[in-house]
Amino acid sequence: MFRTPMLTVNEVAERMKVTPRTVGDWIRHGKLRAIKVGRDWRIAVRDLEAFADAHANIPAPATPDRS
Repeated sequence: MFRTPMLTVNEVAERMKVTPRTVGDWIRHGKLRAIKVGRDWRIAVRDLEAFADAHANIPAPATPDRS
């Protein structure tokens, strides 16, 4: 898990063009996976990407099998 970069609530808000309160609501309602570190929340980049993919209007393209 710690091999992926972690973002703060403010960093996620900037990337998603929403307020930090909106990000906090997503976390509180279980929509966005996050880890509490002291008083602050951290969101793994891969969890933010999964959140965005889950809320997209069309599915992500399938990745080709490289075997």
